[in-house]
Amino acid sequence: MKVLVDVTEAAERLEELIELAVRDDEIVNCRDERPAAILTQIAQKIDPYEDFLALAEEDRKSVPPGTTSDHSDFYDEHGLPK
Repeated sequence: MKVLVDVTEAAERLEELIELAVRDDEIVNCRDERPAAILTQIAQKIDPYEDFLALAEEDRKSVPPGTTSDHSDFYDEHGLPK
């Protein structure tokens, strides 16, 4: 969505306009009813998948070495649930 806003109004509503820009709205600041500047979000430099992998690696540090996730502690020697 394109939002046209006067510069003086933009100064009063800056926080709200930043939230709109983060949601991919185009904020056009006007002076004397003419476009003067555009407020847009800064592109993310990290890929969400890379961010996920970094979080997973960080959490993995708290797991003792040799630990598996086979859940064998939930089953008896015959493979039946305990």
